[in-house]
Amino acid sequence: MNNASPADRELQHEQAYVDTVYERLDESTKVAKSLVAEGFARGHIGHEGGLVERDAMVYQATRRLSALHAAHDGLVFGRLDLNDGTPRYIGRIGVRDEDREILLIDWRAPAASVFYRATGQDPAGVVRRRVLRCRGDQVIGIEDELLDAESAPEDMVVVGEGALLASLSRARDSSMHSVVATIQKEQDEAIRAPARGATIIGGGPGTGKTVVALHRAAYLLYTDRRRFEAGGVLVVGPSGVFMNYIERVLPSLGETSVTLRSIGQVVEGIRATTHAAPEAGALLGRPQMATVLSRLVKAPQAGAPSRFETFYRDDRLVLEAADLARVRRRLQTMGLPNTTGAAARELLVEALWERASGERALDRGAEAFADELDGDERFEIFLEQWWPELDPVHLWRTLPSRLGELASDLFTSFEQQVLRREWPQDPTIEDVPLIDELRHLVGEVPPRSDDDFDDPKQLMSFERREREDRIQLGGNIEDDGYAHVLVDEAQDLSPMQWRMLGRRGRSASWTIVGDEAQSSWPVPAESAAARDEALGSMPVHRFRLSTNYRNSAEIYDFAAKVAVRGIERPDLAEAVRRTGIEPRHEVVSGDLVARAAAETTQLLEQVEGTVAVVAPAGRLAELEAGIPADERLRILDPLDTKGLEFDAVLVVDADGIVAESASGWRTLYVVLTRATQRLVTIGTSRTWLDRVAG
Repeated sequence: MNNASPADRELQHEQAYVDTVYERLDESTKVAKSLVAEGFARGHIGHEGGLVERDAMVYQATRRLSALHAAHDGLVFGRLDLNDGTPRYIGRIGVRDEDREILLIDWRAPAASVFYRATGQDPAGVVRRRVLRCRGDQVIGIEDELLDAESAPEDMVVVGEGALLASLSRARDSSMHSVVATIQKEQDEAIRAPARGATIIGGGPGTGKTVVALHRAAYLLYTDRRRFEAGGVLVVGPSGVFMNYIERVLPSLGETSVTLRSIGQVVEGIRATTHAAPEAGALLGRPQMATVLSRLVKAPQAGAPSRFETFYRDDRLVLEAADLARVRRRLQTMGLPNTTGAAARELLVEALWERASGERALDRGAEAFADELDGDERFEIFLEQWWPELDPVHLWRTLPSRLGELASDLFTSFEQQVLRREWPQDPTIEDVPLIDELRHLVGEVPPRSDDDFDDPKQLMSFERREREDRIQLGGNIEDDGYAHVLVDEAQDLSPMQWRMLGRRGRSASWTIVGDEAQSSWPVPAESAAARDEALGSMPVHRFRLSTNYRNSAEIYDFAAKVAVRGIERPDLAEAVRRTGIEPRHEVVSGDLVARAAAETTQLLEQVEGTVAVVAPAGRLAELEAGIPADERLRILDPLDTKGLEFDAVLVVDADGIVAESASGWRTLYVVLTRATQRLVTIGTSRTWLDRVAG
């Protein structure tokens, strides 16, 4: 050790401390495993109390085990040397020694906040901030920042170039990683914002909005676990590709109890992974669609009977279309269609009885008349057809054929034609909010009891009423009870998608991340208005992240010129890193796919990490067939790049991306800012380049 350099001696010293922390982690893991075993043993006691104890012990111990396993990689990442001479180590979770003394402070604890907030201008009692780079339980590097040189001992060693700049130069892989070691002050302020209300985090590409929001979710669970774990935390992102990319972040921070869903999978039981055609998607998301769906639910369903006639004793009883319309209007004031079946029966019976005038009928009375109708097959068939149980997906499928009837004052004839032409067989991502809207407009079908299945008879009126009371009281529509909702790439959400998310956060606090300059929704202001409506009157805390840590300055300076084509006064961040490598743009006269393959091969040789080829959706098939597969390569359409980053990006046919939708320039801006080191564009024309240059 005497021959080792000062930096090597520091590394050895930190490794010894990290080894001690891992020894305690292993002991905690053994204790948690023994508690799981003991919990299962309680189940053999033979009484109900033993089973309850078993379930509680196993649940808590298993949760602890999950947190310990998730935090194992890179458990210790930071050290503070304070001006009183004491060191303070920071990690993914808290660890104590056998005497209950603190070995490692959880990064979310108040005592750890100074690790992120101390600066050279305001060191807050910190002399040196050290970041430990670890692989598993091995310390492989140290990066120091001397914040208070005047208070530093003469023999204090300062190692490395600084944690942030070191992390920026490393290659990307296929997953997002936590940044607890390199969180900056403005990011930390957003992470630790008040839990109540909505926290809106804005800023340009590469400013860390997504990872800050995920760290905020972990922080909230740490500070108020009972509230947020019991109520649930929902994290919503733009695509399945994106959700796969971020899924490792929260477990690595010690949190495993969060629901992750792409925007196409928010509704239970529906898994939409493809987008509607841009022209149709822009219509499906408009706020007017909510009015159309409300009309669809209120209108008689296709094929519903418009007249009912029956004979009772000496009377011929008839309900004409106008009579049925009056009954329908009364029903619509009484509740949702699927919860008012019993009321429909009662009102129809009442309307028919009002038409009875014969002596034989009146002598028997209204109750005998209702009892007789309960067993009348014609009446049961009529009721089922006139006031059916409504299925949201089936209703969604019928909408194209009824647009002329329901939407002529809200959508032009041309827009209706677009919707009919593009209506899919299965729901797209843009259709999911419509189905969710219908779910809440029709209500849940009341659940049947076991007796319902044992006896196939038609339920009597009072039995139907009791069944529907159960659903009215119980509330069977799920998804409304989240305690916190986190929305990433929020600028892309349509008004209909905001309505869908708003239902899941009526009593929740929110974290919302977005940048209007990257919006794929044609009218960003319309999306922002829908967001404000979803949030209601709750307090709002706004934060702006100003520094671009992702892109080289050469890449971002060029991308910023594209941003101003897409939106007036975009929120442009400041890129902090230069590589000396300018973006390269090539106009191709020959085979575009062959050129794309050659450029991809070259980029894979030039960077150590991941490479993306991005092209309009219509070109993906030929590119996938013409470019050799590689584990570091992804071929994506522009919208699937949202939130991702790659060491190198090859953009194929930028003019096609611009022309693909009304938000084409903003989408191209997103694509260009996915690249951290190298950016190449190829195409058969340079129209977009000329417009950027002009």
